Amino acid sequence: MSTTPNPILKTEALTKRFGGLTAVDGVSVELMPGETVALIGPNGAGKTTFYNMVSGRMTPSEGRVVFKGDDIAGHPPHKISRLGISRSFQITNVFVELTVRENVQVALISHRNKSLRMFRVAARDRALRQEADEILARLGLDGVADQRTGTLSYGDKRLLEIAIVLATEPELVLLDEPTAGLTPDETKHVIRLLAKLREDRPYTFFITEHDMSVVFELAHRVFVMHRGGLLAAGTPQEVRDDPEVRTAYLGDEDESAA
Repeated sequence: MSTTPNPILKTEALTKRFGGLTAVDGVSVELMPGETVALIGPNGAGKTTFYNMVSGRMTPSEGRVVFKGDDIAGHPPHKISRLGISRSFQITNVFVELTVRENVQVALISHRNKSLRMFRVAARDRALRQEADEILARLGLDGVADQRTGTLSYGDKRLLEIAIVLATEPELVLLDEPTAGLTPDETKHVIRLLAKLREDRPYTFFITEHDMSVVFELAHRVFVMHRGGLLAAGTPQEVRDDPEVRTAYLGDEDESAA
């Protein structure tokens, strides 16, 4: 007898209020292990606030965030990361004065709760170096491992940020606008890499993205937020064909995701 897996993540009536403003209003969603889910919606829809509650950067006013059966709502980001959820950001978040390899080594050391004061000693560890190099190779960054991060192209910095996320050994990866600011060719490259990453390991990806070509190529399911609530959920084609979604978001070419 086959059994249906439990959700790796679910939110239950998740709500966030700022004074008299309700930014997220009772949103309940589920993500299954190994799937890629995209979160879209127009500016002001509440996506960033919702994402911040899932990743621990904001505490919900009401509701629950359940990861692998445990309520993690209100936990600080570093604790959530150690549980197996890691997040990238719209703006590249790297140490520009370090080399590409050293950025990944910092993430490996920090995730294992070791003191960064010993970084220079730890960075010379052969096993740690090899582990960092393997992660960089998966992102196609092995050729720039010894390069100072500040000299990288914008596209390579975005890839390095994903490498740093993978160094925390996540089960659930939150990618916040992973192709923002990239050229069309760089965007296609990121799509191919993310598809390859999920083939190699059972990552669950939860992506916010304004580029619909990325959403419809990568996502198994799509959640659409509008005015703080969940407007629609379904496969990319179901969402594309939903008249309410087209009116609120997809039909307006002037709007982009927040």
